[in-house]
Amino acid sequence: MIAVDTNLLVYAHRADSPWFREASGCVRELAEGGVPWAIPWPCLHEFVAVVTHPRIYAPPTSLRLARKQLEAWCASPTLVLLGEGPGHLDTLGRLLDAGQLVGPKVHDARVAAICLEHGVRELWTADRDFSRMPTLRTRNPLVGGGR
Repeated sequence: MIAVDTNLLVYAHRADSPWFREASGCVRELAEGGVPWAIPWPCLHEFVAVVTHPRIYAPPTSLRLARKQLEAWCASPTLVLLGEGPGHLDTLGRLLDAGQLVGPKVHDARVAAICLEHGVRELWTADRDFSRMPTLRTRNPLVGGGR
């Protein structure tokens, strides 16, 4: 199963993003395809926080539109929403220790741990910080030939 990270969701939503066309195509392909795909819950939360933040976007996305976007993605019959499982603390601890991850990197480790717990084969992301967690395969579908 492929999971999608926050940055691709943001790029797929914000028409002012230089990656909008590529990212929206990637997410649409997953959402309209017949194969299960995933979004970790923390990525949905972070998506809303980022696109509605007035210091990040001028103008920011309204909360109403951000929620409509979430509803549209969640309407995909093949979407699987991923959350922490019973082994989360152990998986997260191993990732934090192995990469000596602190501060904002803890959020990325949380996403990675959730993906690993659910058997995600690949996380699509434009965030290079995930390279500090080599047990999770990542790919940036926006560059280098994409998908």
